[in-house]
Amino acid sequence: MDARKGTLGLLSDAGKLGLATDLYQLTMAAAYFENGMGQEQAAFELFVRKLPPNRGYLLVAGLEQAVEYLQGLSFSGESIDHLRTLPVFGAVSDGFWEYLRAFRFRGDLDAMPEGTVAFPNEPLLRIQAPLIEAQMVETFLLATLNHQTLIASKAARVVDAAGGTGGKGVIEFGARRAHGFDAALYGARAACLAGCVGTSNVLAGQVFGLKVYGTAAHSFTMAFEKELEAFRAFQRVFPQHAILLIDTYDTLEGARRAASLGPDLRGVRLDSGDLLSLSREVRRILDEAGCRDAVIVASGDLNETSIAELAAAGAPIDLFGVGTDLMTSRDAPALGGVYKLVAVDEDGHRRPVRKFSPEKETYPDVKQVFRHRDAEGFFIGDTLALATEVLEGEPLLTPVLRDGALIRPLPTIAEIGARAQAQREALPAAVRRLDDPENYPLTVSPGIRHELETLPTTGG
Repeated sequence: MDARKGTLGLLSDAGKLGLATDLYQLTMAAAYFENGMGQEQAAFELFVRKLPPNRGYLLVAGLEQAVEYLQGLSFSGESIDHLRTLPVFGAVSDGFWEYLRAFRFRGDLDAMPEGTVAFPNEPLLRIQAPLIEAQMVETFLLATLNHQTLIASKAARVVDAAGGTGGKGVIEFGARRAHGFDAALYGARAACLAGCVGTSNVLAGQVFGLKVYGTAAHSFTMAFEKELEAFRAFQRVFPQHAILLIDTYDTLEGARRAASLGPDLRGVRLDSGDLLSLSREVRRILDEAGCRDAVIVASGDLNETSIAELAAAGAPIDLFGVGTDLMTSRDAPALGGVYKLVAVDEDGHRRPVRKFSPEKETYPDVKQVFRHRDAEGFFIGDTLALATEVLEGEPLLTPVLRDGALIRPLPTIAEIGARAQAQREALPAAVRRLDDPENYPLTVSPGIRHELETLPTTGG
């Protein structure tokens, strides 16, 4: 975490993190405390009940920020003073406020590594800690994992549409369309670990070590009396890096003017119109002028469908800049991850628990996910099992924190990206396809089936 410490933006003051939650987490914490239940060990798991439309898988992201939150979580005196002004806490004892003053997360975290592909009902992470600690972290963990996993999963689709790693590059262009700049910052991180070659977000580039890309806006061209004058001015300042936006007036004439600058031209950007026909004509103009090394960048409300169509048609586009559709996951803008209690200790014995609400049922007890491969290394199915069961396959949840301490350094963005690429390449093609993907097989272990059959079905 070292060089990246403090990436929680406006919440970098750890004393404010205690209030970065829903009120009911704190009212439950107070109720647990006043009823003498706060130190009982509990296990919660974070998972997604169902995939968004047209998604065959999820790509896990956000664990680094979750760890940073858990290790920094505390309550400042100012935060506690604010809570004491809320009428709902009027009957809470002074002991609870003293408890909060000393509060730190000292529990255990197990999680799927970032860049892992995941499926419905599989725990992305598991918290085992005293009940109050495990309860209070729900809101922040969900906000973090839901958002970054959503954007990473969307970005993976866009990258696949462009030909995957080794195909046409995809640049994340969505900062101005994000739901706030914190979302832009972490969205850029998620997009790049999913395979985007870089981002336009300069802060994300600094904080996460991402490659940054940029050209110029139409306003730069319009600020000059003549388009060619604007092109010359920009290339004069950025002789090795100038990518010129050529569709402010007439795209093909803009291409001719850009090409007139000579073979040192780095490239051009198309931001409107029929990108297939325009890219072909622009490529011809550039090549005939001796600008064969100049790249063509395309942008303008692109998504995985339009990119796949352009790629299939052989459009001579080298880089795709994708903004709104990627950064907001516009076709599926929310991920319904949930965080549920699965076991609680009573007198030193773990009691599995299960939610029975219609259409919101959960699997009981502390679990592990085992992934199975065929002889060629492709994924063929997962098994959801009790953590105490020993089954064949790769266990996906691995230890991250023990007693609140990080047990090994977290991977770099490059390492996460390599894992994400390998994981996606191991998926069956039918699960990975953009439209109407097949369901990935998930079976439930004998141990879980036994608990489903034996647990009480009422709260009486």
